[in-house]
Amino acid sequence: MSQHTALTVRPLRAADEPAWRKLWTAYLAFYESSVDEPVYASTFARLLGDDPRDYNALVAESGGQLVGLTHYLFHRHAWKIEEVCYLQDLYATPETRGTGVGRALIEGVYAAADAYGAPSVYWNTQHFNATARRLYDRIGTLTPFVKYQRV
Repeated sequence: MSQHTALTVRPLRAADEPAWRKLWTAYLAFYESSVDEPVYASTFARLLGDDPRDYNALVAESGGQLVGLTHYLFHRHAWKIEEVCYLQDLYATPETRGTGVGRALIEGVYAAADAYGAPSVYWNTQHFNATARRLYDRIGTLTPFVKYQRV
């Protein structure tokens, strides 16, 4: 992405499915993961659904091409009256990293959360994801929490 190419962050559309699939596949591969076809179909349908408490998606577009995505959702929190926003997935193509794509997508989620009335936005990353953490350290606050999951 050149410095002169405009970047647009917008909601995911049905016509984006092939480009979204390519981006999400690359994101999953980065985390050494993959999903089966039914999960692709289910996730894309949820992302386009009209339930505000289901998954939502924003994409970053530059020069007519999708160059990034984010998936997020709103949920209740026992310690707060208002709901919170979980930013589940964030991906920018390797050639656009460091150009503002990730920041623009996070800021898009921040704006969606504000519009929804959810002032808290949180996300996780792997401790060794140094490239992403450089951005996260500028746009968020590192918490002391450690994630566990069922084995």
